[in-house]
Amino acid sequence: AAPLQVRLVVPMTVVFGPGSVPRDLSRPLPFRDMQEMEISVNLRTSVTSRYEMRYRSTTAQEEAALSAATAREADAALHPLQDTTMGSLTMYVVPETSSLLPQGINVYVGKQRSALVRAVGSLAALQARLREVTQLMSFTAGSIAAALSDRVPSAQLGPDARRNLKSSLGYEITFSLLNPDPKSHTVDWDIEGAVNRYVKPVLDKLSLVANFSVDSQILYYAVLGVTPRYDKESSSFLLSAHSLPHVINPVEARLGSSAASLYPVLNFLLYVPERSHSPLYIQDKDGAPVSTNAFHSPRWGGIMVYNVEAPASPQASLPLHVDVDMARVMEVFLAQLRLLFGLSREGVPPEFLLESPGNEGLADWELDHLLWAHTVENIATVSTTLTSLAQLLDKIGNIVIKDDVASEVYRAVASVQSAVTKLSLGHLHAAFQASKEAVTSSERAFFDPSLLHLLYFPDDQKFAIYIPLFLPMAVPILLSLAKIVRETRLHRKEPTKMD
Repeated sequence: AAPLQVRLVVPMTVVFGPGSVPRDLSRPLPFRDMQEMEISVNLRTSVTSRYEMRYRSTTAQEEAALSAATAREADAALHPLQDTTMGSLTMYVVPETSSLLPQGINVYVGKQRSALVRAVGSLAALQARLREVTQLMSFTAGSIAAALSDRVPSAQLGPDARRNLKSSLGYEITFSLLNPDPKSHTVDWDIEGAVNRYVKPVLDKLSLVANFSVDSQILYYAVLGVTPRYDKESSSFLLSAHSLPHVINPVEARLGSSAASLYPVLNFLLYVPERSHSPLYIQDKDGAPVSTNAFHSPRWGGIMVYNVEAPASPQASLPLHVDVDMARVMEVFLAQLRLLFGLSREGVPPEFLLESPGNEGLADWELDHLLWAHTVENIATVSTTLTSLAQLLDKIGNIVIKDDVASEVYRAVASVQSAVTKLSLGHLHAAFQASKEAVTSSERAFFDPSLLHLLYFPDDQKFAIYIPLFLPMAVPILLSLAKIVRETRLHRKEPTKMD
């Protein structure tokens, strides 16, 4: 891959409330400071993260906001007073004894781009705590390594890197209801209402990242590829963790959506088990039941098993009518969607309290987290695409590059340079937009029809095709040419003999 140098700049404001200034602060407030960190990727790729911090005291309005009863109320009151530019962060330092943060909680992360941080004695200790919060709210070395996974040795990657979706200009989401036993169950699900109520707010927030399309389908007689095991003790059927990968292939053959799709497809399947295998429960690796009765597959989607209560009287007429509780189902699917986008809140330190993002599905800083990672990934992708294109054009000698292909290449190079510059200025939104334009242009150039036929039609192939056609015609031509040459030679010799 081509050499890549990126500097990620995070503009930060650290605001000290009354009684929270560290004792060993060497300079009077306000002052600026900077911290840099190298993220090791490989020899040809260097990523530097730089936190540009502005330290200051609270204003009278901020002080009033921080005197609220709870962290949530304080955060809501502080929001109109702060910089809400994408990629920027505001940290409010509150005194060690502050009752704003509950007992045992040192950091409260709000829904927007700010956090409340409990003061610690020394500046060094406070900076260590701030660094932890900043990495959670912007990017970690792990999330950047995952974004550059094509350039990183797989041994260095965590499990998330393989689970997270690759950056794309669009995604297609398909909700499928699988009813393998329509003779026993008539299943109704209000998918349209559920998408409008639960999924649309999340996708509206994510629309900045990519275009999304949503569709749904009901598949009858579609069965899982694994026969569940009957458990006598619980008189139920069990699917063990190690059999789950085998569930997807047979089902996927029925889904039929990804074949015609330009973009990655996310599949969310709701499976109503047939009557002969009900109730059906999923077990984890330790054999314990999974509380959601669902599992997800990296970069593919998720499956939830929805059990139907057996009728009270055995004489109940079939098929049973089932109304799916969409709130319960969507809660699981949205959690899986967050996992696929790398927004899981696992592994957050216990002394951190994260505000729930509510019906929007993700906080503003989580959106930034995605943008940081996708911008870096887009820059790396464009760099690789253009390098591949250049190597390819070097190999093909007789190539004619049309003006529109050349202009797409120039546009891609200009956009990717713009994205790198914008990142180094801390302008995350503009950098992401430029990186998206660079991806579009580089792909247009790479997949241009005028280059495609040359890719699949190199010189040696032309000889292989045309020689069999021209050889039969060429034989009589060559023979007659030889005859002409012979005859002219004879004519030249004849006059000398006559003398």
